[in-house]
Amino acid sequence: MNRLTTKFTGLEFVNPFILASAPPTESKRKILRAFEAGWGGVVTKTIGLHPVENVAGPKTIYQRTSDVKPYVSRMKRADTVSHSSWNWELISDQALELWLPDLEEIKATYPDRIVIASIMAGAGSEKEMENWRRLASECVDVGCDAIELNMSCPHMDRKDMGANIANDEDIIRAILKAVTSAVDVPIWVKLTPSTSKLVDAAGAAYEAGAASISLCNTFPSLPLMDPETMKFEVEVDGLVTSGGLGGLAILHQALQRVSDISKAYPDAAISGIGGIRGFREAFNFIVHGAGNLQVCTAAMEEKGSGGVGVNLIKELTADLNDYLERKNHSSIEEFRGVARERIVEHSAVRRKSGNYNGGYSLAS
Repeated sequence: MNRLTTKFTGLEFVNPFILASAPPTESKRKILRAFEAGWGGVVTKTIGLHPVENVAGPKTIYQRTSDVKPYVSRMKRADTVSHSSWNWELISDQALELWLPDLEEIKATYPDRIVIASIMAGAGSEKEMENWRRLASECVDVGCDAIELNMSCPHMDRKDMGANIANDEDIIRAILKAVTSAVDVPIWVKLTPSTSKLVDAAGAAYEAGAASISLCNTFPSLPLMDPETMKFEVEVDGLVTSGGLGGLAILHQALQRVSDISKAYPDAAISGIGGIRGFREAFNFIVHGAGNLQVCTAAMEEKGSGGVGVNLIKELTADLNDYLERKNHSSIEEFRGVARERIVEHSAVRRKSGNYNGGYSLAS
């Protein structure tokens, strides 16, 4: 019995762990190495049709902390542990025409692994809807198993792209209508976590044909400034802009958002992202309702792996398999979502007095 095999959005994964759309999946070379290492799938670095040029400086930094001096910094210090990643990197700067033969070769080399093409176009015009259709169609034509719509990048220049449009339910529906009319594969939607209307946005996506919601992308944030040099830890000509915070630092926030959607749509699929470094983090996403697990920062930080988490995937699968065997579970489906009913309103948690009225005075 292969306890790690999972069925998610109609696709069979050899294990539930996949690399998220990010630098680990930015090239054919990296994706092939990831599959050789054992990852169950990948979401490609986001592919678009518009011009892309990244900033003239480091695109990603890793921040660490320690018990000795527990401040967060990218500075290399002894006895530190990972805290977070920060990036202001845009989507792939490799043209669609170059991606297509690479995707075809990847799928031919590893036919049992799942390849999900992350795509992005704009909104507000029929031309942009056609761009969504073209991107999806051409990626599926070369063998991609699913499409992930990037509506979550927190630092796009264009206001009709990424997280800038993820609060507009009409735009979400329009993009899904365009893409589902063009391809017949599962469509995943990666929504921004930085909104109070996330559950509504997810509902609009599900209703419009999304097979899954992917959560969470990075959170909008700023890099830190060094008090001695008065420089930001990453800057270009002294300037910075909003970037994305990821890694272990966003774990609890990511779980909250996965839980919110899982409670609102208990029968719907969710791909969990945000802070997975090992089995315990992955387990928590599963019990809150995620049936698939995306990893980024921990894979990028692993030394000697080329940024694809060669040892990490071995640890994840070994630890999950050990847990399934010890608990006599045939798959993660036997405990997926078990925490859902234990997440309640604040006033539903027992008080010592026994007569608490949710912050209101008791009737006289």
